[in-house]
Formats: sequence, structure tokens, C-alpha cells
Amino acid sequence: MQPQIPLTRDIVFVGGGHAHALVLRMWGMKPLPGARLTLISPDPTAAYSGMLPGHVAGHYPRAALQIDLVKLARHAGARLILGRATGIDRAARRVQIDAHPAVAYDVLSLDIGISSEMPSLPGFAEHAVPAKPLDAFADRWEAFADTAAAGAKLAVIGGGVAGVELALAAAQRLGPQAQITLIEAGTALSAVGQGARRALLRHLRRAGIALLEGVAVAAVEQHGVRLDDGHMVPSDFTLGAAATRAQGWLGDTGLSLHDGFVRVDEYLRSLTDPAVFASGDIAHLTHAPRPKAGVFAVREAPVLLHNLTVAATGSGAFRPYRPQRDYLKLVSAGAGHAVADKWGLPLDGAWLWRWKDRIDRKFMARFDPLPAMPRPALPDPVAAGVAEELGRGKPLCGGCGAKVGRADLSAALAELPPPRRSDVIWGAGDDSAILKHGTGAQVLTTDHVRAFTEDPWLLARITAVHALGDVWSMGARPQAALIQVILPRMSPRLQTETLREIMAAAAEVFGAEGADVVGGHTSLGAELTVGYTVTGLCDEAPITQAGARAGDALILTKPIGTGVILAAEMAKAAPGGVVAAALASMARPQGLAARALAPHAHAMTDVTGFGLAGHLMGLLEASGVAATLDLAAVPVLAGAEALSAAGHGSTLLPANRQVMARMFLTEGARADLLFDPQTAGGLLASVPADRVADVLARLADSGERAAVIGTVTDGVPFLTVEG
Repeated sequence: MQPQIPLTRDIVFVGGGHAHALVLRMWGMKPLPGARLTLISPDPTAAYSGMLPGHVAGHYPRAALQIDLVKLARHAGARLILGRATGIDRAARRVQIDAHPAVAYDVLSLDIGISSEMPSLPGFAEHAVPAKPLDAFADRWEAFADTAAAGAKLAVIGGGVAGVELALAAAQRLGPQAQITLIEAGTALSAVGQGARRALLRHLRRAGIALLEGVAVAAVEQHGVRLDDGHMVPSDFTLGAAATRAQGWLGDTGLSLHDGFVRVDEYLRSLTDPAVFASGDIAHLTHAPRPKAGVFAVREAPVLLHNLTVAATGSGAFRPYRPQRDYLKLVSAGAGHAVADKWGLPLDGAWLWRWKDRIDRKFMARFDPLPAMPRPALPDPVAAGVAEELGRGKPLCGGCGAKVGRADLSAALAELPPPRRSDVIWGAGDDSAILKHGTGAQVLTTDHVRAFTEDPWLLARITAVHALGDVWSMGARPQAALIQVILPRMSPRLQTETLREIMAAAAEVFGAEGADVVGGHTSLGAELTVGYTVTGLCDEAPITQAGARAGDALILTKPIGTGVILAAEMAKAAPGGVVAAALASMARPQGLAARALAPHAHAMTDVTGFGLAGHLMGLLEASGVAATLDLAAVPVLAGAEALSAAGHGSTLLPANRQVMARMFLTEGARADLLFDPQTAGGLLASVPADRVADVLARLADSGERAAVIGTVTDGVPFLTVEG
């Protein structure tokens, strides 16, 4: 048996720029054994700059210019931390992240976006939209363009290539009646050759775009741009494309900077710190200064990968990056045209747009689909049934999708003798064991989760919410928690850093509920697993599943669909935005929701591994009643139904479907989600009909968008699904 290779070095990427995206793609095909790769990004996707003018013009949908960082991280085996970097502690070698513990590094690489904000320009922040960051601009533009009336007014501040491209693209999208003004303090298009400049100026005139050169902007106001001479340029949408700025926090890192950009040598290393690399727009090439252009980031990628490997292994020679002196500039000119500029030789025409379109689509095709990596073949021979247990090639799901099915678990528990102590209560209808003491009661539960994300902080947070579900569902106040952690084999320093992140998440979630983390157990194993044993206190009788009454309404506090989304994410099939929304839902605690429901609920449970149908059936069995469910009223996470329709599903889904024997429903993609195993799912409560309005109001006040999904009825335990 091959020994497990321990993790010994942390390589951390900040930003999902073009160079990092290409390195991640290459890393996935040949990872460095023993290195843990981390990507820190505020967004689950990164926009490709080359296609932005085409998107503004309406040629490409938003999805066409998005590099999906969630899929890319899965491909690379990297942990993705969805957070915004805010600083670097170079003494401790940690990256500081907003709303997330600092992340340690041995080697750090920066490829973060730049901004075209103009903070010193009065009114810009309130009334203008910078062209960069690209994602934020694309969102604002789409909202404006979709609702803009004929004759809409647009002002573009900045007459460089970017400003001209965007003005021409906007003219195509908004139509000939739009009034577009391009404002440049100096000479427009000064960075291109004279021939290309003349061609682009012709395109501006053809599109009816007014060009104001040698004019400074004094302020941006709600309805236009005020010039230095007092003249007002009317505008419904003001776009800033005049400047490029680095993120301000870099100034506090102690790194050597040039106009805010990280100064690097020919190996893309910081001049200040050899453990820090930078590439793309954020890097200033001291050995060969070049303008900010994506072509350089793309060509830096293989050099960056090589040099990061040398830095992480301590062996081999660094490779210099030698940028070309000039490069082909294909400038979108609107109306299906483009202008080329290189060595001062201009070309103009529709064929250039088609060429640019092919180049851009070819670049994006590197990321969708990502290269399929072959799975290790099974040995030959192998015992009968092994292939079937491996799910015919489907990897075992993480989260609650990795648990034992309801029927198998019930059969095993049937062999367990009942409690012998009079102060211990456990049985059907209980989410936790109940320990009686004095006039009150203490509830006791345990839960653990196989990793479904490589971010240990996020995993620990979601697992804490998941484990607390059994306490919340019984109306108990969380009291104390023991944590159990299995770490993959790693060096002592990486163990310490990983446990630091896990404990920070645990302390945050349990502390917010007034509970203490009082110890636990750690060990090394094959993969990351986090679990908790939790106690809670009840002043009143604990709420069990055995109290639902006919006429009660069924209230659910979270949307379902985490299982299918996590399963699809493992297959690199779930869109990054869908995954990010599911993770955010899982990480949302339910303490406030529990306290709104508990005073009124006749019965309550949390919805986890057995799916909504399985947990509801458990409540019906314990209460001796039936129910009718409105499928259309069941809240569903964005993207979950589409993934279900595409054939994705958790490895636990077939076992969860066994409960269908006591159900009536019309099968389909949405109905399948009733059996989808949930991790850190919502609370399901049976509430008297006359209390529903008050309970929903309290839930809304606490930020929970709960839904009434059905009604409890008389009869033997059976579930009728309508819709």
C-alpha cells in the first residue's frame, strides 16, 4: 500500500486573475505532492476581461465571460476560501481575510484585480460605476441596460482603449438613440498607433459618440458629470475608465510598490520578500515595465507555476519571465467590428471581430469543460460487489450525504437495548438523548461530517450549525460542546494552523449561542473530518417529534437542495454561484429560528441526512398522524432543481427514496429533492394553525424566510405530495 504523502507546505493564491486561473488548471493535471494549495477570492467566479466589451454590447451572456473558480479549485484539489483579503502579516506569514481567520502560507502569490475607481473625484463613489472590478461593473451595467429607455444618456470618463471599447459597446447595446459622451482629460487613445487611433475615432463618429478631449472632470453628480469649465454632461449612467488603482491594503504590507503595484523581479518575486510572488495587473515588472494587459498575465502563468514549485520544493532553478516588446491589440469597435494595432500597422474590419471572438472563446474553453483526470483503476481481481459499493464511479459524498441510510440505521438501532437508567430517555421521536436532572432536563447529541469543502474553517462552522440542529429542534439552550477532529497527515505546523482555523469557527458559532467549547479529541487519518458532541438545557419539557396534531401547519426554515449541489460540485458540474449560495445557507445558524418556533411547536425536528421526506416521515410516525405536502411551497436552493433534472444526486439518495413506500407523489426533478440529504438543514415544525401568522412574523424579524409547506392530517403515517 502506498503511504499517504503528508502535507508540509502551504501555497496560497490571493485572487483569481488570469495567471492564477491558468496555474490552477495546470496544477490539477500535475499537482505537487505534499503541497496544500489555497485560493482566496471574494467571489466564486472571475470575469475574463477580453470578453467584457462583447458582454456590454450584448454579444455574450454574463456566464460566457465567467471563469468558475469553484470548479477550478475542485479540479486543482485546492481549498477555496470565499473571502476578501485585507492584509498580509509577513512576520507571521499569514494572509488576513475579512470575516475569516488569517490563513498561513509558506509561499504566497498575488493576482488580484485592479480598480478604476477615482476616490479623489467628488461624487464618483456615489454616482459613478468603475469599469474595474469587472464583476461589479458587469452587474451594474446589466441592471441599467435591461431597463434603459430609448435615448438613455451615458458618460464615460476616460478616453483610453478601455473607455473607447466600452463606449462603442454601449452604443451597440443601447441603440442609435442613446446619447453617449466620452470625456478625456488629455488626448484620446494616446497608447495606440496613429493608424489604429484614426480607425477608432472613425468608429466613434459612426456610432454618434461625442468625444470631449482636453477636458477635466470636476465632479460626478446624480444626473451628470460636471466639467472644470462648469459645463454639465447629462448622464443616466456614468462609467469610470480613466485610471487603474491597486487595492489600498497593499500599502500596509511593507512590500516594495510602484504606484501601488507590487514590484517584482524577472522571476515574478517581490523585491522585498522572496516568499511573495505577484503576476497579472497587480505586478510591476521592474526588469521590463509593460502596460496592464491580459496577454502578459496569460504568458506569465507557466513561469509562475515553475517558480512556485521551485520555491515550495527548495530545489531547481528559477525561470525568468521575458515579456514580448509589443503585442497584438484587438480592440472591439462595436457593430461586429474590431481594430488591430501592432507595430503601428492598423487593421480594421468585421473579420478582425470574428478573429477576436475565436481567440476569446478558445481561451475560455480552457476552463469549460476542464480536463477530465482519469480515476485510478480497480485492482484485478476484486471481491464481488466492490464496484457496486463504489457507486459505479460516483465518489462518496461528503457532509450528510456520507451517512448510513435511514432503514439500515433503524435496523441496527433495533438491536440496541433500551436505556436502563430512569434518568436517561432515548427512543423514537427524539433528536437527542434526554438526561433528566432535578426539575429540568439536559439534551445530549453528537454529529460529525466528512469534509465536503477544503476550507477547514467553513467546514467547522457548518458542522457546528449541523450538530446544534438536534439541540435547537428540542427547544433546548446550547450549553457545551466537545470537538472531534481528524486531520489528514500533515506537518506539525500545518496541524497547528488548521486546528487554529477550526477552533475559531467552533468558538464563534457556539459562543454566539451562549455555549462553551470545553475540549475534545484530535487524531490524524485519511481525510479531514469534524464533529461535535453537544449538550443543551431545557427549562420546559423538551420538544420531540411525537406531538404533531391534525390541523397543524408544517413550517420549514431553510431551502433544501444541499445534497445534490454538493454531489454536482464534486463532479465539477455545479456553477460556482450556486455552490457559494448553498454554503452560505448551510453556515447560517438556526438559534433565532428555534427560539421563534419552540414556544408554539407541537413537534419539531431538523432536516438533515434523511432528507425532508425522511425526517417528516419520522415525525409522522412518532406522532401517529399523516400529512399533505405542497411541493410548490417547499423552498429550494437556486440551481438545485436544474442539477437534479440533469441527473445529479447524492450517494445517499437511493437509500432515502425507500420512504416512498408510504408516500403518494408524482416523480420528477423537484420531487427528487424531497429525498435529498441535507447538511445543516433547516428546522421542520408542526405548529397550530392559529399561531402560524405570529410565528412567521417572528421568523421574518429574525431574518428567516420560512415557508408553510404542508398540513398535518388524521390517519396512519403517510405523506401525500401535491403539485
